[in-house]
Amino acid sequence: MTDPRYTTFNTFNAFNTFSGFNSFMKDCAENFGRFHKAADVLAATGKVDVDIGATPKTLVMRRDKVELFRYEPTAERTVETPVLIVYGLIGRYTFLDLQPDRSLVRSLLDKGIDLWLIDWGQPGRGERWLTMDDYVDDYIHEAVQRICRETGHDRVTLLGICEGGVLATCYAALHPEKVKKLVLIVTPIDFHADIDDTAADPGLLNIWTRSLAPEDIDHIVDVLGVIPGEFMGSLFTLMTPMNSLTKYNVDLLEKLADKDKLMNFLRIEKWLADRPDHPGAAGRQWLKELYHENRLVEGSFELSGRVVDLRAIVAPVLNIFALNDHIIPPACSKAFGSKISTTEYKEIGLDCGHVGLFVSSKSQGSLAEIIAAWLKARDE
Repeated sequence: MTDPRYTTFNTFNAFNTFSGFNSFMKDCAENFGRFHKAADVLAATGKVDVDIGATPKTLVMRRDKVELFRYEPTAERTVETPVLIVYGLIGRYTFLDLQPDRSLVRSLLDKGIDLWLIDWGQPGRGERWLTMDDYVDDYIHEAVQRICRETGHDRVTLLGICEGGVLATCYAALHPEKVKKLVLIVTPIDFHADIDDTAADPGLLNIWTRSLAPEDIDHIVDVLGVIPGEFMGSLFTLMTPMNSLTKYNVDLLEKLADKDKLMNFLRIEKWLADRPDHPGAAGRQWLKELYHENRLVEGSFELSGRVVDLRAIVAPVLNIFALNDHIIPPACSKAFGSKISTTEYKEIGLDCGHVGLFVSSKSQGSLAEIIAAWLKARDE
């Protein structure tokens, strides 16, 4: 005689098996539908150019590989003083103009800003001898002079970003008569301000860079003439290893069926792949004199034979940084306030990361709004 408990167990097990099979088939159907849709999205995307940095602009001046552009206006002028964007040599300015709805450039234009841009081009071994002196006292100075001639103004506003913010700061200190206002975004000023920070992860780039032997930096520059863009790209990738491991599989699968999300992803990847080489001599100064020796805040950083004295900056300063920045620790940016003599200084920390400050939907409107409102309140 069959044990009724055995029959009950078999019935229960069969039900569970059947239920599990149904669930499996349902998942397969949903995934098939998702991948079918993804295939359609990919097929359509293959015919579309992944265009970045596409906001219309006019070439005004070219000097060597460096170009000065003026953006075409999109709204009635609300701020008369021209604004010159100074991006860093590490990366390309196109990051500020990835797409129409995620573009700091377009947002500022829509708020009536007269916007100009320096494009450093693609430096190679031919630019190995260029120093930060050349970029500040030659290229930026010539751009400022040209803007003044074109617009009739005697001063400009500098909008410096990351490494470009350091170049803009140096220019404002050495040429205070040419700078009406200074806006800095995620800019390191005190390169050692993170040393006493109990949270190490935001300063991993600083820790790694300071650990480089000076002779190794010299060896890279002497042999290659540049600090390769691929090398710096790999370094940034290693700073967020889990994101780097998952973005081409788990994260990408989530975006495949959504054309907008997929295009956002591809634009970021295109920008990352377009990382230029860093001129060797300027890179040597950047790594040894600033990251290692912290000369800018120590008052011993020299360009063109002159000490860059931060106390010489007289222009009003707006200093914006990201509170969750893993590349430029907030402390390194905030230190600027105690190093300058101008009485009109304002700093704002936004709750986002280094990249998110420019491309996240959360910060898109607020960043341009903060800058435009601050500029307008101080415009004559």
